Amino acid sequence: MPEVIITALLPIITTLMLGFFAGWRQDFNAKQAAIFNKMVLRYALPMTLFAGILSMPKTQIFSSGPVVILLLLGMGGGYGITFLIARYLGRCPVNESALCALSVGAPAVPFVGISVLGHLFGSSSILLISICSLMMNIVQVPITVMLLSSTATADTENTSPHPSSFFQHIIHAFTEPIVIAPIAAILFVFCSIPLPEALKSSLMLLGKASGGVALFSSGIILFSHKVTLNFKVITLVVSKNIVMPLAIWSIAFLSKIPHANIAQTTITMAIPSAAITTMLAIRYGSSERDMASTLFFSTIFSIITMGGFILLITL
Repeated sequence: MPEVIITALLPIITTLMLGFFAGWRQDFNAKQAAIFNKMVLRYALPMTLFAGILSMPKTQIFSSGPVVILLLLGMGGGYGITFLIARYLGRCPVNESALCALSVGAPAVPFVGISVLGHLFGSSSILLISICSLMMNIVQVPITVMLLSSTATADTENTSPHPSSFFQHIIHAFTEPIVIAPIAAILFVFCSIPLPEALKSSLMLLGKASGGVALFSSGIILFSHKVTLNFKVITLVVSKNIVMPLAIWSIAFLSKIPHANIAQTTITMAIPSAAITTMLAIRYGSSERDMASTLFFSTIFSIITMGGFILLITL
């Protein structure tokens, strides 16, 4: 059992620490890390998702209904509940509440998922990553940006007279390769349109760099931001790393779905907070240190919490 946990998590620790070390040596900075992330999200990861889904049997995609429902429930429910708690119990402004919701409801699946899920679940991990990426880019990020934009407009005395609408952000999301690639691949599979093996292999050449580059850049970002530990950060980290995956595990267990599906959804939701929350916080000048701190501690402690959930699903 320890071998499974170590084999799944050691690549994350090693690559994150290399990125952290590179940031400490000042070989790379946060702006350069953002360029790495841009390459991953626009080129490497979309190629991985496209080629990976095309390699999946149609029956495997059709049988993934429970996984899809649980992941959408976890990400959507986690986002909505966190927003309501932060807004009405925590008395946070709308923009801070939206960032808190995104930090809890959006796991860093495009970055950490390639390494962990790929090792644990093989080809099935591609579908997990695709579902979470679509949910994050089509629903969660547009809602968050809309709330941040409307607040920024109000705070600057209507310097932008017409705040961006939710549907404008949705339309923009559908121009992103990380959204287009899995949708196109699913259509190819459903329509039984084959793709030559040589072409799929060509797409995977850059795609194989996704996990390593993303984790390396995350290490740089973790070093680049000064962190603090307060009640808000602790609450967000505990919610993301423990409460969310435990809630999904409980729902899945009580629903009596296959054990493989329970394992997939639980570990997916146990992945730490996504870096996009910190990027949006910096872009809109809201709760930068709290979001950076949440990213830092969620990522560091996920080594322990993900290990615990891997142990839980194998009992």
